Amino acid sequence: MTSRRTRNALVALGAVFSVSVAAAALLRVVAPSDMTATMTFTPTADTYVDNLHPTTNFGTSTQLGVDKSEVKNLFLTFDLSAMSGTITSAKLRLHVDDSGSAASTTGGTYKLMSNTAWSETGPTYNHQPAIDGALLGTLGNVGRNSWVELDVTGKITAGGTLSIAGYSTSTNGADYDSRETGATAPQLVIAMDTPPGTTPLATPAPPPATTPLATTTPPPSPRPTTSTGQSSGDPVLVGAGDISNSGTGDSATAALINSIPGTVFTTGDNVYDGGTPSEFNTYYNPTWGQFKARTKPAPGNHEYHTADAAGYFGYFFGGQTAGNEYYSYDLGNWHIVSLNSEIAHSAGSAQETWLRNDLANNTRPCTLAYWHKPLFTSGANHSPDTSQRPLFQALYDSNADVVVAGHNHQYERFAPMNPTGGADPTRGIRQFVAGMGGGSHYSFGTIQPNSEARNSDTYGVLKLTLHSNSYDWQFVPEAGKTYGDSGTTACH
Repeated sequence: MTSRRTRNALVALGAVFSVSVAAAALLRVVAPSDMTATMTFTPTADTYVDNLHPTTNFGTSTQLGVDKSEVKNLFLTFDLSAMSGTITSAKLRLHVDDSGSAASTTGGTYKLMSNTAWSETGPTYNHQPAIDGALLGTLGNVGRNSWVELDVTGKITAGGTLSIAGYSTSTNGADYDSRETGATAPQLVIAMDTPPGTTPLATPAPPPATTPLATTTPPPSPRPTTSTGQSSGDPVLVGAGDISNSGTGDSATAALINSIPGTVFTTGDNVYDGGTPSEFNTYYNPTWGQFKARTKPAPGNHEYHTADAAGYFGYFFGGQTAGNEYYSYDLGNWHIVSLNSEIAHSAGSAQETWLRNDLANNTRPCTLAYWHKPLFTSGANHSPDTSQRPLFQALYDSNADVVVAGHNHQYERFAPMNPTGGADPTRGIRQFVAGMGGGSHYSFGTIQPNSEARNSDTYGVLKLTLHSNSYDWQFVPEAGKTYGDSGTTACH
C-alpha cells in the first residue's frame, strides 16, 4: 500500500464537502450525516490496445483511444476500496486530446469489466481483458481539448476495485488523455452520503511508477519475525499451480489473490506452453505477475520446455539459477521448502541431500513443502509420480506436515499418509494437489486411497493460514462458483 496524506476541506455546517484530488487514487471526506462528500478519483492504471499493433502495450502512453476502423479499446481501473456510504452521484470524466484534426468525434461506449486484476503494462490487442460487464453508457460527439462526462449513477458501488472498458462502433473514434498527463487524467467523480461517526482517511500518494515486465531482483525475504521466531500475526501462504495461458482462468484466480494478503506460492507450470520469456511477459505478468514481489515460486515441466527453464529463472530470479532451483524460508513457526520435480531428486541426489540437510537444520516446529509433480493423485491426465517418493520420504523422516503439488489441473486433498500411501494419522503428511490456477480443467480417473476431497470444474486458490502449532486450509473458488473445502489440522 502507498503512504497516505490528508487533505480535507471543511466548511460551515449544512454546506457540501468537496474534494478534488488530481494526482491521488483515493480520498474520503467525512461529513455530518446530513451532508455529502464529493470525491474525485484518478485511475490506478489505464491503457489502450490497437489492432494495428497487436503485440504492443501502451501502458505508458499519454493517450487512450476508442475507434472501430483502427480498432482501439481503452481500459481504466479505479481503487474504491476504502469508500463507505451510499453513492448519490457518479460521473466518469474524460479529457479529449487536442492533437487530432477532427473538430468532433464519437466518444465511445463504456462497460464494467469482471477482470479487475490486469496491470497497466500487461494488455495488448492479442491479450486484452474481456469487455464483459454491465453497460455504463455511450458518449456522442465530443470536441477536441474539452472535458466530457458520462453519468454512471446507480451503476457502480462503493468499495473494492472498479475496472471500466471503452470501445467504439464508429470509424471516427476519439482519443483521450491518460493518467500520465497529470491534470487532464481521467476522473471518476463520486458524491455520497457519509455515515455519522466516521473518521477521515488520508489521501494516498499517486500511483507508483510502473516497473519492467522482468526484474533482476529475487523474491523478497519473508516477513520479519519477533525475537521468539513467531510472526507478529498468523502468516498466510496462498497459491496454486498450472496458471497462465491465453484463457481467462488465470485472471479469475489472480482476482482472488488480490484480496488475500500473505506470501504467494506456485506449484509449477506457471505459464504455458513453453515457459518462454515472451509467455511470462504476455500471460503471467498481467495476472499473477502483479504479486511477483510476494511470490515464492516452484517450476514445472512446462518451464523446462525452454532450455534450462531460462524463462522462469529470468522472470523470477533475474537469470540467477544457483540457489533458486530449490530453496527454503520461514514464515512464523513454519519452515517452508520449494522443491523442483524437474531435476534430479532421487535418493542421494544433490537436491535430496540438500533437503535432508535443510530439514536437519530447521528450528521451526511445523514444515510444509511444495513442488510440481504429485506423488499421490487421482487425476486422469497424469498418474502418481512415484519418482517423487524420495523427497516425500525425506520430509516424512523429519516429521513434516504438508506437501502441495500441481500438474493435474484440479483440486484434491488427501488424508495424512506415509510415503507408500498408507493412512498415517500420527506422523503422516497431508498432500494437496493444487493445479487449479488457470489451466484448462482435467478430469479424475481412478480415485486413489485416502483421497478426501476433489474438484475438477472450478478455478481457485489454496489458502493456508499458518498458526503456531496448526494450520487451516481453504479452497477459495473463482467468482460465481460455490465449491469449497476447508479444515484445520495440528502440526506433528
